[in-house]
Amino acid sequence: MRIGELSRRTGVPVPTIKYYVREGLLPAGRLTSPNQASYDDAHERRLRLIRALLDVGGLKVAAIADVLAAVDDPDRSVHKVLGVATDLIVPKYADEEPDAELDAAREEVRELIARRGWLVDDGYPAAEALAAALAALERVGHGAFSSVLDAYADAAEHVARADLAYVAGRAGLDDLVESVVIGTVLGDAVFASLRRLAQADCSARVYEGDEGAETGNGRTGNDETPG
Repeated sequence: MRIGELSRRTGVPVPTIKYYVREGLLPAGRLTSPNQASYDDAHERRLRLIRALLDVGGLKVAAIADVLAAVDDPDRSVHKVLGVATDLIVPKYADEEPDAELDAAREEVRELIARRGWLVDDGYPAAEALAAALAALERVGHGAFSSVLDAYADAAEHVARADLAYVAGRAGLDDLVESVVIGTVLGDAVFASLRRLAQADCSARVYEGDEGAETGNGRTGNDETPG
């Protein structure tokens, strides 16, 4: 296909495609004449991956180059490639000066990883992000939140298995990485929304039920009809 067709298929403007080629993110097309190049389905898949990393993952061009280098490295396992991609899209916390709360939180995360038998290093970006969040909870007087950490870990393991089941059917590595990036970023939004829906339901069942027993109206949720 010509570059115009590639642009129509992907929605990426021709000048942007040329920019990606110049930056080495997208392989050049096969020259068919001095001023014409031909592109194929592999270019389309790679271009969709670039856009997913940019638009959904929020990565900069240099970070996208790192992911693509991992994808194209024949000696790097799928696990390592996915690790590079997910490391780059995990929210980064500003470097903090170590203090008692952060040191304690990091130790708690190390213990959690060991207790769960998770095959990750405690220096993994998500582990540091978790430690920063736990330290912040401690500083605002909610250090007891750690008591539900294993319950959260149970839910996280279940969701992680669902994530991998979703991407398992992807044929190519480009498609697999794109699915992981989109699934991680948008999946976080989906999971956060489901969590709030479940919280609303639990709150209605626990607290509205108590109020209904006290007042005798038996209402739940937003139901305004008298009981």
